[in-house]
Amino acid sequence: MSTGKILFITPYPLGKAPSQRFRFEQYFDLLKKQGLNPVTAPFFSEKGWKILYYKSPVLLKSFYFLSGIFNRLLLLLTLSRYHFIFIHREVVPLGPPVFEWIISKILGKKIIFDFDDAIWLNDPQEKISLLTFLKWKSKVKHVIQWSYKISCGNDFLATFARQFNSRIIVNPTTIDTRTLHNPPLFKLNTPEDKENGQKLIIGWTGTHTTLPYLEYLLPVFKQLEKEFDFELLVIANKQPNFSLPSLRFKYWNKETEIEDLLAVSIGVMPLSNDPWSQGKCGFKALQFMALNIPCVCSPVGVNSSIIEHGHNGLLCDTHEEWMAGLATLIKNETLRKLMGEKGRQKVIQSFSVDSNTSNFLSLFE
Repeated sequence: MSTGKILFITPYPLGKAPSQRFRFEQYFDLLKKQGLNPVTAPFFSEKGWKILYYKSPVLLKSFYFLSGIFNRLLLLLTLSRYHFIFIHREVVPLGPPVFEWIISKILGKKIIFDFDDAIWLNDPQEKISLLTFLKWKSKVKHVIQWSYKISCGNDFLATFARQFNSRIIVNPTTIDTRTLHNPPLFKLNTPEDKENGQKLIIGWTGTHTTLPYLEYLLPVFKQLEKEFDFELLVIANKQPNFSLPSLRFKYWNKETEIEDLLAVSIGVMPLSNDPWSQGKCGFKALQFMALNIPCVCSPVGVNSSIIEHGHNGLLCDTHEEWMAGLATLIKNETLRKLMGEKGRQKVIQSFSVDSNTSNFLSLFE
């Protein structure tokens, strides 16, 4: 294990984005114990991040974008201080990989390139626009070629990366099952509380970019509302653009994240079956499972590895399968509890910080 400073070049500020928090930020203390000092360099400031995905004046967004470019230029002057340069997704959100080329080819730094989505593809949930082309998706393969090591969130992403680089480490998105996603640490909304006369809650959590996946289940929820009394809890950074009698929306809040999730009786993670979704790392499912919450997922990508159907969760594809699966769990409290317990065991064994520590640290050898 090397010692020294590691620069983490990220799109977003520290502690804000799930992909950053659960892929590497939660390992910072472990890195420090190994003699590696992590330093972060986000592209967007906190103010810029807050307005990024909302309707704000174009000039204001342009200001924060140009500020990010300026800060990246200044950053180049400091890179001699760092032993490794860890790049999460990209150095700059738009344009060709100029900065990555300079870091690798001119400055000769060791790049560890990390990604947890099929970022070389267009997201089918996004409308094609000029912005789509400016994202310069073709840069991904070049950055992979120039990198010292590649950190991929799952085997699907690793298969793509191996076309351009042999130094691939499958580094899954992981859960801190000891100090964060650990139900006994929270007094409220334990599994026992949820079954003590409270309305059953079907829950989904995510961002505005993944909300469209939930719309696939609208016919299922409408039918279930005719047969069962439940609440559909959506936890996100933006309200869904649909309404249901059972729907309750709650803004995602880092401070109450675990308590909010613990209110859920059954978690859901629907996905479309396409190459983009195959690149997903199953984070929603892992969060629910780590909290003893049974999860129903689409059998897409890594979900089929995380979920053992009928044992630690359910895999459902068609509307009919979703209807049957959710109805079964709604009616069977014992099965919910058993699947929840098995789900947490799976996360602890294969998708926890503890289980992945040595694998993560191997990126810096």
